[in-house]
Amino acid sequence: MKRSLLSLTLGLTLLEAFTLLAFAAPPRNPDQTVQCEILVVGGGLSGAATAYEGLLAGRTVCLTEITDWVGGQISAQGTSALDERPTQRQKLLYSRGYLDLRQRINRKYGELNPGDCWVSESCFLPRDAHKLLYDQLQDAAKRGRGKLKWFPSTVIKELNIDQAGNLIQGAIAIQHRPAKGASPLNTLPLSQTIEDSYRYENSPQFEKSIVRFVPQPAKKPAPAAPNWYVVDASETGELIALADVPYRLGIDPRSYLEPSSSSEKGDRYCTQGFTYTFAMEATQQPQTHTPPPFYSQYEPYYSYELKRLADFGLVFTYRRIWSPKAGETTKFGGLSYTGPTPGDISMQNWTWGNDYRPGNAEDNLVYTRDQLQAAGQLQPGEWMGGLRTETLRKGEENALGYFHWLVAGTTDSQLGPGVKQAKPNNRYLSGLDSPMGTVHGLSKYPYMREGRRIIGRPTLAYPQGFSIWEIDISRRNYKDDYYRQTLSPDTYRRLQASLAGLEVASVLSGTKPPEQVMRRTRSTIYPDAVGIGHYAIDFHPCMTQSPAEAPGNTEREGERRGAGQAYPFQIPLRAMIPQKINNMLVAGKSIATSHIAAAAYRVHSFEWSAGAAAGTTAAFALENAIAPYQLVDELPRAEPQLEALKRRLDKNNNPTVFPDTSIFNQNWEDWK
Repeated sequence: MKRSLLSLTLGLTLLEAFTLLAFAAPPRNPDQTVQCEILVVGGGLSGAATAYEGLLAGRTVCLTEITDWVGGQISAQGTSALDERPTQRQKLLYSRGYLDLRQRINRKYGELNPGDCWVSESCFLPRDAHKLLYDQLQDAAKRGRGKLKWFPSTVIKELNIDQAGNLIQGAIAIQHRPAKGASPLNTLPLSQTIEDSYRYENSPQFEKSIVRFVPQPAKKPAPAAPNWYVVDASETGELIALADVPYRLGIDPRSYLEPSSSSEKGDRYCTQGFTYTFAMEATQQPQTHTPPPFYSQYEPYYSYELKRLADFGLVFTYRRIWSPKAGETTKFGGLSYTGPTPGDISMQNWTWGNDYRPGNAEDNLVYTRDQLQAAGQLQPGEWMGGLRTETLRKGEENALGYFHWLVAGTTDSQLGPGVKQAKPNNRYLSGLDSPMGTVHGLSKYPYMREGRRIIGRPTLAYPQGFSIWEIDISRRNYKDDYYRQTLSPDTYRRLQASLAGLEVASVLSGTKPPEQVMRRTRSTIYPDAVGIGHYAIDFHPCMTQSPAEAPGNTEREGERRGAGQAYPFQIPLRAMIPQKINNMLVAGKSIATSHIAAAAYRVHSFEWSAGAAAGTTAAFALENAIAPYQLVDELPRAEPQLEALKRRLDKNNNPTVFPDTSIFNQNWEDWK
């Protein structure tokens, strides 16, 4: 049978012929075959950073993105307020591409913070971020003599994995554009287009092109090493689900590694909330605001959350992204800010506002493996993105309702009556030329705080698979009575031993009581660190009941216990290498972290650092004919090629460690 099929592929290379055989047959032959050395799936910050470093290394990089903007958080998701920590920012200890991006923002506006927001040192317009970042990638291609093949409005439909299950040999993608006579892209919200974008067939709204991605033939083939790399930089871990590599989703079970977990057994359905952002403009005159037809359904959810935050001006300026004229200095709840003036534009991203926070089997957004299997999405040719469309729709409605609450609402679910006042001198911004670049005014894609997270490869030290856990980064006091009372005596002893540094043996043997141990005051140091990050463990917990907007609903009990300050942390290469697939790397929020650790490993500069590591590692692996897992498979013994990779990262101004990182340095209190 195979021979007869191969005989029909006369004129194709052997690799192309095999690729066609391995895929479920699409309704027609691919419209084009595209060769890549590095295929990056997901055009967010980690995907852009991967491409940036690959291009500077002179590689051919194919970059796909479900929306038509590159940048993810800062563009298509609308969260164009850089989340940074003061000490890291003061030292400008960031990847070179992230620093390049900050400089481009500064040149564009003549300042880094044209929005004069107070949550960040840099708030700007999402529509500008796409062009700034796309130009940055083009410049990287010129400088490095690489080649960028950019595929906007494109989704991966299938992966061709070899018979042994170790290598991705090709990928089939679908790119869409408006059908003849149809409305422009970004007219309809994502919930009304996402399913169509994953179908091969043309539709009344989209014409489709089928694209086959294959490895670019190597100048000097190395039969024993992969000839291309595929990087999952998607927002939800699409490829790790499609490739069916081991991963986690939602809350991890409580253990000595994750002692603040809200669940003894774990919960795959409770992930952090997602957010459709939008922009609103302060006006001189009051505007007429008509409630959307679904407003009463979501109104019971909205709140300023805390008394110290119950001020409209404070919420408006929190993530203000454009402010042509300085307002008057105002103080509220201990915070000082310049008040909004007509013409100011605010981007909204508020926990008890446009966050949508489902957490049950009937409404979770990111499907678990069991749910994918039940829906048939793991069958050849049946992948549809792995998200619940109905939950996307409700997230969109919730965001639109939140705008009405901000300008016309007078209720507050957490603070009660008499707190919220109507603020009619504001208008909702929509249109293709609006900050979000959409007719409906919502972000093109929701801001995703958490998706699927791989489980790294098992080793002697990590028999269940490598992962970064809560205790690897948290500053929490684990001698608090809660842990002694909640954990079993054995688990509590193992927790204290894990934090004991050089005294671990005496704690485990029982010769030294846990109470007498001086815990280490730094994050875990990894020999394979290829990037860095620093941010608080920041939670937007799922809600207890379904639907999330149900009157009287509460956040999942105990979910915020793990929240708090973190030490400056590292990104180990082992967290980026999935099980089974040898030519795949994972960047961004889907690296091997626990639920609690992921709450810190998700912000802008971290995403860039992880992407820079992925791009550099892929280029290094191609150059040296070695698979990434071979760089770390002998740890903790010396790995000369790993050290060479780290030297390259550091030489290229992509930091892999913070200054003075050492097992003997316990003084990190100055890192705020």
